[in-house]
Amino acid sequence: MNKAWVYILQCSDGSYYTGKTQNLEKRIAEHNAGTYPGYTEKRKPVELKFSQNFQTYVEAIAAERQIKGWSRVKKEALINGDFDLLKALAECKNESHSKNNQQT
Repeated sequence: MNKAWVYILQCSDGSYYTGKTQNLEKRIAEHNAGTYPGYTEKRKPVELKFSQNFQTYVEAIAAERQIKGWSRVKKEALINGDFDLLKALAECKNESHSKNNQQT
């Protein structure tokens, strides 16, 4: 089993970049060196704000895809370890699903 990481970087412009890798230290160095063209190339330096290890690369891919779809506020809740806020942000606010609208 290969271990893999999902990570969130904060770029020099304040934006966030989410990625996955099997070698976290090397990948962050590559972002800062501009090794690969892409989002972080013109937003250096980048700083690691969050990382999570997974047992398989497939799990890391799934987590990366999920996090990439999140709002900035939700990413910051994850970065800050504010799991209560993260849970609240994940709850459906749709009127038909609202906890306050459920009949007993």
